[in-house]
Amino acid sequence: MRRVPWPGRALARSVLLMAAASAVIFLCTAALPGDAADLVSGGRATPDELARLRAEQGLDRPLHVRYLGWLSGVLTGDPGVSLITGRPIGELVAERAGVTLTLTVAALAVSVPLTAALAWTAVRGPRWLRPAANALIVAGAALPQAVVAAALVAWLSAAWGLFPPVSMLPAGEPPWSRPDLLVLPVLTLALPIAAYGAALLRGAIADVVARPYVRDAELRGLSPAAIALRYVLPMIAAPATRLFAVTLGGLVAGAAVAETLFGLAGLGELLVTAVSTRDVPVVQSVALLAAAVVVAGLLAADAVAPRRRAKAARP
Repeated sequence: MRRVPWPGRALARSVLLMAAASAVIFLCTAALPGDAADLVSGGRATPDELARLRAEQGLDRPLHVRYLGWLSGVLTGDPGVSLITGRPIGELVAERAGVTLTLTVAALAVSVPLTAALAWTAVRGPRWLRPAANALIVAGAALPQAVVAAALVAWLSAAWGLFPPVSMLPAGEPPWSRPDLLVLPVLTLALPIAAYGAALLRGAIADVVARPYVRDAELRGLSPAAIALRYVLPMIAAPATRLFAVTLGGLVAGAAVAETLFGLAGLGELLVTAVSTRDVPVVQSVALLAAAVVVAGLLAADAVAPRRRAKAARP
Protein backbone atom coordinates (compact mmCIF):
# COMPACT_ATOMS: atom_id res chain seq x y z
CA MET A 1 0.00 0.00 0.00
CA ARG A 2 1.35 3.37 -1.04
CA ARG A 3 2.24 5.62 1.87
CA VAL A 4 0.55 9.03 2.03
CA PRO A 5 3.13 11.83 1.51
CA TRP A 6 4.10 13.96 4.48
CA PRO A 7 1.97 17.03 3.61
CA GLY A 8 -1.16 14.90 3.38
CA ARG A 9 -0.47 13.17 6.70
CA ALA A 10 0.31 16.45 8.46
CA LEU A 11 -2.79 18.17 7.14
CA ALA A 12 -4.99 15.21 8.02
CA ARG A 13 -3.56 15.15 11.54
CA SER A 14 -4.19 18.88 11.91
CA VAL A 15 -7.79 18.52 10.76
CA LEU A 16 -8.36 15.69 13.23
CA LEU A 17 -6.79 17.72 16.05
CA MET A 18 -9.04 20.69 15.29
CA ALA A 19 -12.10 18.45 15.10
CA ALA A 20 -11.22 16.92 18.47
CA ALA A 21 -10.53 20.36 19.96
CA SER A 22 -13.86 21.69 18.74
CA ALA A 23 -15.72 18.74 20.28
CA VAL A 24 -13.92 19.08 23.62
CA ILE A 25 -14.47 22.84 23.73
CA PHE A 26 -18.15 22.47 22.90
CA LEU A 27 -18.73 19.74 25.49
CA CYS A 28 -16.87 21.66 28.21
CA THR A 29 -18.84 24.84 27.58
CA ALA A 30 -22.09 22.89 27.46
CA ALA A 31 -21.26 21.50 30.91
CA LEU A 32 -21.04 24.98 32.48
CA PRO A 33 -23.69 25.44 35.20
CA GLY A 34 -26.51 27.79 34.28
CA ASP A 35 -26.91 29.51 30.93
CA ALA A 36 -27.27 32.93 29.36
CA ALA A 37 -31.06 32.86 29.68
CA ASP A 38 -30.78 32.74 33.48
CA LEU A 39 -28.44 35.73 33.51
CA VAL A 40 -30.44 37.77 31.00
CA SER A 41 -33.61 37.25 33.02
CA GLY A 42 -31.85 38.18 36.25
CA GLY A 43 -33.43 35.23 38.04
CA ARG A 44 -36.85 36.89 37.91
CA ALA A 45 -38.33 35.13 34.88
CA THR A 46 -41.08 32.57 35.13
CA PRO A 47 -40.47 29.04 33.79
CA ASP A 48 -42.43 29.92 30.64
CA GLU A 49 -40.33 33.05 30.06
CA LEU A 50 -37.12 31.09 30.60
CA ALA A 51 -38.29 28.48 28.10
CA ARG A 52 -39.01 31.24 25.57
CA LEU A 53 -35.57 32.81 26.09
CA ARG A 54 -33.83 29.46 25.71
CA ALA A 55 -35.79 28.77 22.52
CA GLU A 56 -34.80 32.18 21.11
CA GLN A 57 -31.14 31.48 21.90
CA GLY A 58 -31.30 27.92 20.57
CA LEU A 59 -30.46 26.44 23.97
CA ASP A 60 -33.43 24.06 23.86
CA ARG A 61 -32.08 22.10 20.90
CA PRO A 62 -30.33 18.73 21.36
CA LEU A 63 -26.61 18.90 22.08
CA HIS A 64 -25.48 17.31 18.83
CA VAL A 65 -27.70 19.64 16.79
CA ARG A 66 -26.20 22.68 18.52
CA TYR A 67 -22.68 21.36 17.96
CA LEU A 68 -23.19 20.70 14.25
CA GLY A 69 -24.87 24.07 13.78
CA TRP A 70 -22.02 25.88 15.54
CA LEU A 71 -19.34 23.92 13.67
CA SER A 72 -20.94 24.60 10.29
CA GLY A 73 -21.10 28.29 11.15
CA VAL A 74 -17.40 28.33 12.12
CA LEU A 75 -16.44 26.59 8.87
CA THR A 76 -18.40 29.14 6.83
CA GLY A 77 -16.99 32.11 8.73
CA ASP A 78 -20.11 32.82 10.78
CA PRO A 79 -19.62 31.64 14.40
CA GLY A 80 -22.89 33.24 15.46
CA VAL A 81 -23.88 36.09 17.74
CA SER A 82 -23.35 36.84 21.41
CA LEU A 83 -26.20 35.55 23.56
CA ILE A 84 -25.82 38.56 25.86
CA THR A 85 -25.28 41.52 23.52
CA GLY A 86 -26.68 40.10 20.29
CA ARG A 87 -23.64 41.35 18.35
CA PRO A 88 -21.87 39.15 15.79
CA ILE A 89 -18.98 37.29 17.38
CA GLY A 90 -16.73 38.16 14.46
CA GLU A 91 -17.09 41.85 15.30
CA LEU A 92 -16.34 41.27 18.98
CA VAL A 93 -13.21 39.28 18.15
CA ALA A 94 -12.02 41.81 15.56
CA GLU A 95 -12.39 44.71 18.01
CA ARG A 96 -10.20 43.05 20.64
CA ALA A 97 -7.79 41.03 18.54
CA GLY A 98 -5.40 43.95 18.13
CA VAL A 99 -4.77 44.23 21.87
CA THR A 100 -4.17 40.51 22.32
CA LEU A 101 -2.03 40.30 19.18
CA THR A 102 0.15 43.18 20.33
CA LEU A 103 0.46 41.71 23.81
CA THR A 104 1.27 38.23 22.46
CA VAL A 105 3.85 39.41 19.92
CA ALA A 106 5.60 41.55 22.54
CA ALA A 107 5.57 38.65 25.03
CA LEU A 108 7.02 36.36 22.36
CA ALA A 109 9.77 38.88 21.62
CA VAL A 110 10.75 38.71 25.29
CA SER A 111 10.11 35.04 26.06
CA VAL A 112 11.76 33.37 23.04
CA PRO A 113 15.31 34.75 23.55
CA LEU A 114 14.91 34.43 27.32
CA THR A 115 13.88 30.76 26.93
CA ALA A 116 16.92 30.05 24.76
CA ALA A 117 19.29 31.89 27.11
CA LEU A 118 17.98 30.14 30.22
CA ALA A 119 18.01 26.68 28.64
CA TRP A 120 21.52 27.11 27.20
CA THR A 121 22.89 28.54 30.43
CA ALA A 122 21.38 25.68 32.45
CA VAL A 123 23.14 23.11 30.22
CA ARG A 124 26.26 24.76 28.77
CA GLY A 125 26.77 27.95 30.76
CA PRO A 126 29.60 28.52 33.22
CA ARG A 127 29.53 25.84 35.89
CA TRP A 128 29.03 28.34 38.69
CA LEU A 129 26.00 29.80 36.85
CA ARG A 130 24.19 26.57 35.98
CA PRO A 131 22.62 25.97 39.43
CA ALA A 132 21.27 29.52 39.46
CA ALA A 133 19.81 29.12 35.96
CA ASN A 134 18.15 25.83 36.89
CA ALA A 135 16.76 27.37 40.08
CA LEU A 136 15.30 30.27 38.10
CA ILE A 137 13.73 27.85 35.63
CA VAL A 138 12.08 25.76 38.35
CA ALA A 139 10.90 28.77 40.35
CA GLY A 140 9.65 30.67 37.31
CA ALA A 141 7.76 27.70 35.91
CA ALA A 142 6.10 27.04 39.28
CA LEU A 143 4.87 30.58 39.95
CA PRO A 144 1.29 31.38 38.87
CA GLN A 145 0.80 34.39 36.64
CA ALA A 146 -1.14 36.20 39.34
CA VAL A 147 1.85 35.97 41.70
CA VAL A 148 4.21 37.22 38.99
CA ALA A 149 1.85 40.12 38.26
CA ALA A 150 1.63 41.04 41.94
CA ALA A 151 5.42 40.99 42.32
CA LEU A 152 5.93 43.13 39.20
CA VAL A 153 3.37 45.68 40.36
CA ALA A 154 4.95 45.80 43.82
CA TRP A 155 8.48 46.30 42.49
CA LEU A 156 8.20 48.17 39.20
CA SER A 157 5.12 50.24 39.98
CA ALA A 158 4.60 50.72 43.72
CA ALA A 159 8.25 50.68 44.85
CA TRP A 160 10.06 52.21 41.88
CA GLY A 161 7.25 54.04 40.08
CA LEU A 162 8.47 53.03 36.64
CA PHE A 163 5.18 51.86 35.12
CA PRO A 164 1.47 52.36 35.86
CA PRO A 165 -0.16 49.51 37.81
CA VAL A 166 -3.22 49.46 35.54
CA SER A 167 -3.04 49.27 31.75
CA MET A 168 -6.41 50.70 30.71
CA LEU A 169 -5.91 52.15 27.24
CA PRO A 170 -7.60 55.42 26.29
CA ALA A 171 -10.66 54.88 24.09
CA GLY A 172 -9.83 54.69 20.41
CA GLU A 173 -6.05 54.46 20.85
CA PRO A 174 -4.17 51.43 19.51
CA PRO A 175 -2.28 49.43 22.14
CA TRP A 176 1.14 50.17 20.64
CA SER A 177 0.60 53.91 21.15
CA ARG A 178 1.23 53.49 24.89
CA PRO A 179 4.09 50.99 25.31
CA ASP A 180 4.48 51.95 28.98
CA LEU A 181 1.04 50.45 29.66
CA LEU A 182 2.09 47.13 28.12
CA VAL A 183 5.33 46.50 30.04
CA LEU A 184 3.82 44.88 33.13
CA PRO A 185 1.29 42.65 31.30
CA VAL A 186 3.96 41.61 28.78
CA LEU A 187 6.37 40.62 31.54
CA THR A 188 3.56 38.84 33.39
CA LEU A 189 3.03 36.71 30.30
CA ALA A 190 6.63 36.31 29.19
CA LEU A 191 8.50 35.41 32.39
CA PRO A 192 6.57 32.27 33.45
CA ILE A 193 6.27 30.96 29.89
CA ALA A 194 10.01 31.48 29.32
CA ALA A 195 10.84 29.48 32.43
CA TYR A 196 8.43 26.72 31.41
CA GLY A 197 9.85 26.62 27.89
CA ALA A 198 13.42 26.50 29.19
CA ALA A 199 12.50 23.58 31.45
CA LEU A 200 11.38 21.62 28.36
CA LEU A 201 14.11 22.79 25.99
CA ARG A 202 17.12 22.11 28.21
CA GLY A 203 16.60 18.35 27.91
CA ALA A 204 16.79 18.51 24.11
CA ILE A 205 19.91 20.68 24.30
CA ALA A 206 21.56 18.29 26.77
CA ASP A 207 20.85 15.37 24.45
CA VAL A 208 22.42 17.10 21.44
CA VAL A 209 25.56 18.43 23.17
CA ALA A 210 26.31 14.92 24.45
CA ARG A 211 26.68 13.57 20.89
CA PRO A 212 30.15 12.71 19.55
CA TYR A 213 30.25 15.29 16.76
CA VAL A 214 29.60 18.10 19.27
CA ARG A 215 32.43 16.84 21.49
CA ASP A 216 34.64 16.67 18.41
CA ALA A 217 33.78 20.29 17.56
CA GLU A 218 34.75 21.32 21.08
CA LEU A 219 38.09 19.53 20.75
CA ARG A 220 38.71 21.34 17.48
CA GLY A 221 38.40 24.63 19.37
CA LEU A 222 35.08 25.92 18.03
CA SER A 223 33.51 28.62 20.15
CA PRO A 224 30.28 27.92 22.08
CA ALA A 225 28.41 30.28 19.76
CA ALA A 226 29.61 28.42 16.66
CA ILE A 227 28.70 25.06 18.17
CA ALA A 228 25.24 26.31 19.09
CA LEU A 229 24.56 27.69 15.60
CA ARG A 230 26.12 24.89 13.52
CA TYR A 231 25.31 21.77 15.50
CA VAL A 232 22.79 22.36 18.29
CA LEU A 233 20.27 24.69 16.67
CA PRO A 234 19.61 22.55 13.55
CA MET A 235 19.04 19.44 15.68
CA ILE A 236 16.63 21.07 18.12
CA ALA A 237 14.71 23.02 15.45
CA ALA A 238 11.76 20.61 15.39
CA PRO A 239 11.23 20.32 19.16
CA ALA A 240 11.87 24.06 19.53
CA THR A 241 9.19 24.80 16.91
CA ARG A 242 6.74 22.53 18.70
CA LEU A 243 7.60 24.28 21.93
CA PHE A 244 7.04 27.60 20.18
CA ALA A 245 3.57 26.44 19.12
CA VAL A 246 2.65 25.40 22.65
CA THR A 247 4.14 28.64 23.99
CA LEU A 248 2.08 30.70 21.57
CA GLY A 249 -1.08 28.88 22.59
CA GLY A 250 -0.17 29.33 26.24
CA LEU A 251 0.32 33.05 25.70
CA VAL A 252 -3.08 33.39 24.03
CA ALA A 253 -4.67 31.51 26.92
CA GLY A 254 -2.59 33.32 29.55
CA ALA A 255 -3.63 36.65 28.09
CA ALA A 256 -6.96 36.11 29.86
CA VAL A 257 -5.23 36.48 33.22
CA ALA A 258 -2.96 39.37 32.25
CA GLU A 259 -5.68 41.35 30.50
CA THR A 260 -8.10 40.89 33.39
CA LEU A 261 -5.52 41.82 36.03
CA PHE A 262 -4.29 44.93 34.22
CA GLY A 263 -7.56 46.10 32.64
CA LEU A 264 -6.73 45.49 28.98
CA ALA A 265 -9.75 44.94 26.71
CA GLY A 266 -8.45 42.02 24.63
CA LEU A 267 -9.59 38.55 23.68
CA GLY A 268 -8.57 37.15 27.05
CA GLU A 269 -10.73 39.66 28.90
CA LEU A 270 -13.54 38.90 26.45
CA LEU A 271 -13.19 35.20 27.25
CA VAL A 272 -13.33 35.79 31.01
CA THR A 273 -16.40 37.99 30.65
CA ALA A 274 -18.10 35.47 28.37
CA VAL A 275 -17.49 32.64 30.84
CA SER A 276 -18.90 34.69 33.73
CA THR A 277 -22.04 35.52 31.71
CA ARG A 278 -22.35 32.03 30.18
CA ASP A 279 -22.06 33.54 26.70
CA VAL A 280 -21.23 30.12 25.30
CA PRO A 281 -20.77 30.97 21.58
CA VAL A 282 -18.20 33.63 22.46
CA VAL A 283 -16.33 31.25 24.79
CA GLN A 284 -16.29 28.57 22.10
CA SER A 285 -15.03 30.89 19.38
CA VAL A 286 -12.18 32.40 21.41
CA ALA A 287 -11.12 28.99 22.76
CA LEU A 288 -11.18 27.47 19.28
CA LEU A 289 -9.05 30.35 18.00
CA ALA A 290 -6.41 29.59 20.64
CA ALA A 291 -6.51 25.90 19.67
CA ALA A 292 -6.07 26.81 16.01
CA VAL A 293 -2.93 28.81 16.87
CA VAL A 294 -1.41 25.77 18.61
CA VAL A 295 -2.31 23.37 15.77
CA ALA A 296 -0.86 25.76 13.17
CA GLY A 297 2.38 25.90 15.13
CA LEU A 298 2.51 22.11 15.39
CA LEU A 299 1.97 21.87 11.63
CA ALA A 300 4.93 24.21 11.13
CA ALA A 301 7.00 22.02 13.45
CA ASP A 302 6.06 18.95 11.42
CA ALA A 303 7.31 20.77 8.32
CA VAL A 304 10.68 21.34 9.99
CA ALA A 305 11.14 17.81 11.39
CA PRO A 306 11.61 15.85 8.11
CA ARG A 307 14.28 18.26 6.90
CA ARG A 308 16.14 18.01 10.21
CA ARG A 309 16.01 14.22 10.11
CA ALA A 310 17.26 14.20 6.52
CA LYS A 311 20.14 16.48 7.40
CA ALA A 312 21.05 14.35 10.41
CA ALA A 313 21.05 11.23 8.24
CA ARG A 314 23.64 12.63 5.85
CA PRO A 315 27.22 11.47 6.44
